[in-house]
Amino acid sequence: MFNSLSDRLTATFKNLRGKGKLTEADIDGTAREIRRALLDADVAVPVVREFIARIKARALGTEVAQALNPGQQVVKIVNEELVGILGGETRQLEFAKQPPTIIMLAGLQGAGKTTLAGKMALHLKNQGHTPVLVACDLQRPNAVKQLQVGGERAGVPVYAPHPGVSSETEAATGDPVAVAKEGLAHAKSKLHDVVIIDTAGRLGVDEELMRQAADIKSAVNAHETLFVIDAMIGQDAVNTAQAFNEGVNFTGVVLTKLDGDARGGAALSVASVTGKPVMYASTGEGLKDFEVFHPDRMARRILDMGDILSLIEQAEATWDKDEAAKMAQKFADQEDFTLEDFRAQMQQIKKMGSMKKLLGMMPGAAGMRQQLEQFDDSQLDRVEAIINSMTPHERNAPKIINGSRRARIARGSGVHVSEVNQLLERFGQAAKMMKKMASGGGMPDMPGMPGGGMPGMGAPGGGRKKTKAKGKKPKAKSGNPAKAAQQAREAELRRTQKQMDGSSFGAGSGDFDPDELNLPKGFEKYLK
Repeated sequence: MFNSLSDRLTATFKNLRGKGKLTEADIDGTAREIRRALLDADVAVPVVREFIARIKARALGTEVAQALNPGQQVVKIVNEELVGILGGETRQLEFAKQPPTIIMLAGLQGAGKTTLAGKMALHLKNQGHTPVLVACDLQRPNAVKQLQVGGERAGVPVYAPHPGVSSETEAATGDPVAVAKEGLAHAKSKLHDVVIIDTAGRLGVDEELMRQAADIKSAVNAHETLFVIDAMIGQDAVNTAQAFNEGVNFTGVVLTKLDGDARGGAALSVASVTGKPVMYASTGEGLKDFEVFHPDRMARRILDMGDILSLIEQAEATWDKDEAAKMAQKFADQEDFTLEDFRAQMQQIKKMGSMKKLLGMMPGAAGMRQQLEQFDDSQLDRVEAIINSMTPHERNAPKIINGSRRARIARGSGVHVSEVNQLLERFGQAAKMMKKMASGGGMPDMPGMPGGGMPGMGAPGGGRKKTKAKGKKPKAKSGNPAKAAQQAREAELRRTQKQMDGSSFGAGSGDFDPDELNLPKGFEKYLK
């Protein structure tokens, strides 16, 4: 959603790096670029005007002039002001002291209220609540049916005494206010502690819509009225939000379709204009694509600083704690990292959601935007299929996978042998890295990285750690052409013999030492 804005702001801040002092011209130029980026992102003009004025006032003061790194101080100011216009602090639902807590959803037709109702119900259910959905949208075709399907998928009951309309030509019947009252009575009788009311919308703001929403709110005395708005709506977001605020006096905002490719200025405008906080965000089509809106984390995402806290929370919510403890113990005991372990870890990661979305939460994700866009989550399924095509022995002792085994695995998983080779090669590098880290050696040199190791993780000072070469040093190439040709033939013969012995593609048909396979404990019995 904020990719374009994030890229523009990141490029603007690059011009400030390395400057020991910022002139007024530097700050004016930076403010001008930020203003253009925000306006291009469809942020409301009054919000942009106030935002730029606050940034310039702080940037021209002693806060930046006395900073050791003025460029970073400007980024800090922009981050803090972004948090401010996004609502400041995270706002959670306020539950009633005497259940049930009544939550009413209001907004235009097409904003995603009905889908959101199912997502919110699942979210509250996972927190230990017992929600019930009430279908009060009786005028949109099949709205009641859609809510029932969403409730069934979320495992939450739906109160729908009236079927609503099934086509555009059918006249709306039924009283949504009466349905809301009956739904509240039903929730109390069934001891539900949360009631989520899905109301009707219109293609535009009108008097009938506001009157119906206000009547439902007053009839059930809703504790929370959430305004659901499409984040792709653009500049009209402000007018729509103000109209609903005057009509029903909502208590919070929910942004939908944050996974879209629109410019997303609505998120930066609504909270500032209405003074009501953004509380939740819908980030996809799945029921689990729903999260609490944290202004500080969203600001960090926009400025390409990453959102590690949300990443950790997702991991804690989905990760199998027993599996994590098992892997931690294995890591501490310096046991070999096997393909069985790799498959288990990959399955845990898949539970967290889209890999593309997870990588997008990492700091500096804007620098690999093109690679992220090209990343296909189905690649994880292909890798898992390759590992599933292996025998348990092969997964725990990948060194025995020779040429014929690789061909069989490729046929079984429906891929080319080259993909099996790539997986085993990359796994071998990962296993070496895990083993080096487990032994306290820090991060080893990563292939393809300039300069060898990573600063602070390998040898002292971040340089390449010098080690003695193992084995015999290769002979220098002779200056005599005939002798050099003989050396090349002998080298090729040695390589061929090595492959036949199984050093490149696993064990061959000859004798070998089982200790060289570095098998996990207990697997020697498979070789007998």
